[in-house]
Amino acid sequence: MLRHLVLGVILSACALSLRAAEPLSIPADSPRWGLEGQAKPAEYQGRKCLFLDGGAAVLNDLEMRDGVIDVDVATPARRGFFGIQFRIANEGANAEWVYLRQHKSGAPDALQYTPVLNTGLNWQIYNGPGFTGAVDIPRDVWFHLRLEVAGARAKLYVKEMDKPVLIMNDLKSGIQKGQVALAVLTGATYFSDFKIRLTPDAPWERHLPPMPSSALTKWSLSPSYDALTRNPERPLAEAINWQDVEAEAPGFVVINRYRESPHPRVTFAGDFSKRLEPQPGMKVVYARTTILSDRDQVKRLSLGYSDEVSLFLNGKILYQGRSAQNFRDPAFLGIVNPENDAIYLPLKKGSNELMLAVSELGGGWGFICLLSDVKD
Repeated sequence: MLRHLVLGVILSACALSLRAAEPLSIPADSPRWGLEGQAKPAEYQGRKCLFLDGGAAVLNDLEMRDGVIDVDVATPARRGFFGIQFRIANEGANAEWVYLRQHKSGAPDALQYTPVLNTGLNWQIYNGPGFTGAVDIPRDVWFHLRLEVAGARAKLYVKEMDKPVLIMNDLKSGIQKGQVALAVLTGATYFSDFKIRLTPDAPWERHLPPMPSSALTKWSLSPSYDALTRNPERPLAEAINWQDVEAEAPGFVVINRYRESPHPRVTFAGDFSKRLEPQPGMKVVYARTTILSDRDQVKRLSLGYSDEVSLFLNGKILYQGRSAQNFRDPAFLGIVNPENDAIYLPLKKGSNELMLAVSELGGGWGFICLLSDVKD
């Protein structure tokens, strides 16, 4: 009797495994879709589909670790952001997202992968190979997207299924299982013939870039504050509980991993003349570290940050910068790069406190610091 029971359990498990490997087709009008924002079933170019424009369609009652997602897409919009979110967790606060930009069709950043961390997108930090890619995005015709997710890697195919247009070698959210959604920030987009197939779990293998020996990696973070209530020319002086964190390769401290991202309405995003106005809702976090020096000397600090920063050494301000999207010019993206700015630190012999006040408007909250000798 026990033997037959065990055999029945094994056969049932095998049947479930086989069913899990079969593609699951979800019609556009299925009640399994949880529609958020501007999202509704529609018909477009003779197809039943989901219409999204500033909305999302979340697939309920299913979580995916590894799998393959297929969907057809058509967009008449000249500008927008549309794609697939996966491994959505914590009520949407954390996820992975890969999306296309209609207005960047053919450009090196027509595609973008970003982790969603504490509700914040981080495309200004995670940029370049493995995060952005070029592809021609058809307008107002149906074309196919395929997303393959396996362990800590993912591949996106657009139109042609024989070669991925973006290989995400190291997924950054840290979430290993979660929901799936179709999502559009803006720009009318239609989705049809959605299928998902779960696949066996692949080994979880990270593919991190090297950590430069010049990177400052050990930091402590303050709580977040309303940036408009703080003086950006003064360091944080009050006694608080600091949180120790460590930079991730290649040296980023991604504040969104530790603090909820702000979402202010940025006034200068559409009007460059307003870029010097205060931005209600902007948040600031202070970060501090210690630099030990064997003598009095000057060191070069290469600094990348998003979106604004004040830098203090031993309690004195040395630098203040702004690198928000659209701030330096209307097309400025604010990509975080330590080669963009350099500050020369007059270190004293012994212990030196370096403090940053890093403010965020959107697109990725973080910084990177590389310390090097001054060239003769």
